[in-house]
Amino acid sequence: MSRQAPTLEDVAREAGVSRATVSRVVNGVRNVDPAIQDLVRRAIERTGYAPNQAARQLVTRRTTTVALVVSGAGDASDSEQNAFATRVFADPFFGRVVGGVVGHLRPRRMHPVLMFAETPEARQEVVAYLRQGGADGALVVSTHPDDPLPALLAGAGLPAVLFARPGRPVPLSYVDLAHRDGGRLAAEHLLKRGCRRIATVAGPLAVAASQERLAGFRDTLARHGHPYVPVAEGGFTVDSGMAAMTSLLAEHPDTDGVFTANDLMAQGAVQVLRDHGRRVPQDVAVVGFDDSSVAVTCRPRLTTVRQPVEQMAATMARLLDEHIKTERTAPTSVIFDPELVIRDSA
Repeated sequence: MSRQAPTLEDVAREAGVSRATVSRVVNGVRNVDPAIQDLVRRAIERTGYAPNQAARQLVTRRTTTVALVVSGAGDASDSEQNAFATRVFADPFFGRVVGGVVGHLRPRRMHPVLMFAETPEARQEVVAYLRQGGADGALVVSTHPDDPLPALLAGAGLPAVLFARPGRPVPLSYVDLAHRDGGRLAAEHLLKRGCRRIATVAGPLAVAASQERLAGFRDTLARHGHPYVPVAEGGFTVDSGMAAMTSLLAEHPDTDGVFTANDLMAQGAVQVLRDHGRRVPQDVAVVGFDDSSVAVTCRPRLTTVRQPVEQMAATMARLLDEHIKTERTAPTSVIFDPELVIRDSA
């Protein structure tokens, strides 16, 4: 016969405390003496007790689950939705977001549920899932400035935190980077290297982060006597970086310095420069943005502006936890500073 699973009474007997005290410790009630908490936790380890999650949820009204939502503004077909999911998983940026979120949640015995919201129906499913208690709140990574999901979540009064400032003002907390300062760092480094015919591969110009990086880059160059900067718009992918760099070389063949708005586009730019017989960095210096895994696998290794994505994602998860527990009721923003990482490409 199989051994019966340990109960709260077994833990209470082992710890020498009441069943109610064990219940308060298991459910995270704060008014328990730390020494008693430690005593109960050791008893739990010795007995092998595992809380009944369904019963615990009735007491705490929490699932210990949060929705990690990747959202956009499109009305995508099934094939387009599948392609969108494929692009997300292939992007090192999203992997870093997941790593930061899981790194914060796991020690707290919380778990993310991945959801995609690329259509009006999918966005309503996310809202309904949260309203019905499927998850305690949402961590939202938007891929489009016109994404309506943040406003839907705010209107429903659901706990949510955004990665990046929303395109439209909504009363939700968010984390973001000082992107304009990142563009400034890239410009200053290229100027310091002696580059004088400088161009840039911008990210999608409908995205606020792309606009800010470009503005910081242009403004810094203007302050150093460079009033005109050739710009080609990319889409944060290797292929778009290749296309943008090809266009820039055709129109400005004497370019000697390039800032790209992310590392994937920088990798594409380096490939095109190599194909055109340009040495990096001897003929053309290249600076990327993000400091992703691409920066160290690219040859030459990329000089890049570091965005501390893992730390930003962990902070996003911490803010959501505070909102769920009502330790924080008003929306807040946390802005991180970029850092220049010098390697071989510039």
